[in-house]
Amino acid sequence: MRGRHVFMDSLVAHGVDHIFGNPGTTESPLLDTLADYPSVKYVVALHEGVALGAASFHTQATGRPAVVNLHVAPGLGNGLGMMYSALKANSPLVVTAGQQDTRMRLRDPLLGHDLVAMAAPVTKWSVQVECADEMAAIMRRAFKIATDAPAGPVFVALPIDVMEQETANGAIGPGDSYRAPQPDPAGVGQAVMRMLGARAPVIVAGDDIARSGAHAELVSLAETLGAPVWVEGLRHQTVFPNRHPNARGAVPFDAAAIRKALGDADLVILVGGPFFEEVWFAAGSPIPDGAQIVQIEDSAQRLGFNFKADVGLVGGMKRSLSACREAARKLGGDGLAAVAAQRNAALAAIHAAEAEAHAERTKKSWNRTPISMARAMAEIAAALPANAVVVDESITANLDLARAFDFKAPGDYFSGRGGGIGQGLAGALGTQTAFPGRPVVCISGDGSAMYSIQALWTAAHHALPIVFVILANREYRVLKHNLDTYRQRFGVQSNNGYPNMDLTGPVMDFVDLARGMGVAGTHVTKGDDLRAAVEAAFGNGKPHLIEVEIEGKL
Repeated sequence: MRGRHVFMDSLVAHGVDHIFGNPGTTESPLLDTLADYPSVKYVVALHEGVALGAASFHTQATGRPAVVNLHVAPGLGNGLGMMYSALKANSPLVVTAGQQDTRMRLRDPLLGHDLVAMAAPVTKWSVQVECADEMAAIMRRAFKIATDAPAGPVFVALPIDVMEQETANGAIGPGDSYRAPQPDPAGVGQAVMRMLGARAPVIVAGDDIARSGAHAELVSLAETLGAPVWVEGLRHQTVFPNRHPNARGAVPFDAAAIRKALGDADLVILVGGPFFEEVWFAAGSPIPDGAQIVQIEDSAQRLGFNFKADVGLVGGMKRSLSACREAARKLGGDGLAAVAAQRNAALAAIHAAEAEAHAERTKKSWNRTPISMARAMAEIAAALPANAVVVDESITANLDLARAFDFKAPGDYFSGRGGGIGQGLAGALGTQTAFPGRPVVCISGDGSAMYSIQALWTAAHHALPIVFVILANREYRVLKHNLDTYRQRFGVQSNNGYPNMDLTGPVMDFVDLARGMGVAGTHVTKGDDLRAAVEAAFGNGKPHLIEVEIEGKL
């Protein structure tokens, strides 16, 4: 058999049913072999970054590793930004790129470069297959490394001549790997003793909760302790129901603000994440003074990495959280139950007050022109069909989105990690291919959308019935807010306004852009028209774009 057959057999053996890619000449062996593997669908993107973004969201949604096929050096370069985002998201990807014929290695061929070195900084492992006899072993190891906790992308370069070489080494499957270890009972005991001794415990939860399907266990532990639950500022999935009374929202992006949000906590329970991703420097720790830390992770690599953990516990998320909950109930008894009831009631009152305040703020802004962010989110949420999935790159509208929508469990919500923009439109492709039976809406800012606008063509080409909602405020609003913050933090006195942050002169017409790529569109300027537009878009069963004119920075 040839190297290209071993490559494809390896994908099938690892349960891969989609390849996300942008083809080129060095990918000819793969493209020519696809017809022999009808179980693997090739999703064509017009830019390598779109392919990578789609694959990253696809693997987050399915829980299985995904495969990306890029084009040689410039194509790999185009994908590196999204590869960074996949690394920050812990997305288990096997990213490949065709490489020039190794017999021309010393001739400096067209498009030739050291692909392994290019990919290494943003991957867990980067390697080139040097002969067909290596293909099976490298592909098996690539999937293993990509899926080992903390998961992340690996890169494999595939020289065109190696893909055509003969080998007797067939593909190797993954075997049955049980990756959720039982937590150490002694560690559970120590963690629970601190939980029971805490006056004000707080939980901060990361995406590993969603990836391991441990959200119900997290809810149960929070209710058992009467603890508020914060989530990471940038998160890929729903790890805790956002309308649960114990939900406190996302932590901010500097140490002082995080410390303030956690309040008078004397115990911070960090579960399933890197903690914390800061944007601005602030002196001190994000952990309140005197508070102890209990950290629960599925990989020892994260324990105590950024902060000393007073108790660090390695174990599968479901097992670890369940063990802590059961031990707390057994040891805490009626006393814990009574204290937790009081704490839960207080949290419910806070949650209700915040919901009422948001409703009042939405009411006050309801009739603004252009449409307020709060109303836009409320109208879109009201129009969604049952079981809809939201792919979010709303940026400055995110707080209103979090209040307007009801995200109950993993799979209801996906967003990007790492801070790079353009993930929304690309990610919606991967989300829809992962959930072909669920309606998918992508809510994106206009600036972010332009980083991956080619995704519209892919949606049309593959008949993916995604509703793309573009929030058009004609500016990089988040940058304006950040410029204000910069000036304040560094004492900069400036009358320069907001240079190079307005998306005008000319104004982009997203409906025309969509039409040019085969996607019909609707332009909405009035709040009264938005809900009907979203309902109609979902009703036609095809990809559709809605451009919504919303308020800019006030």
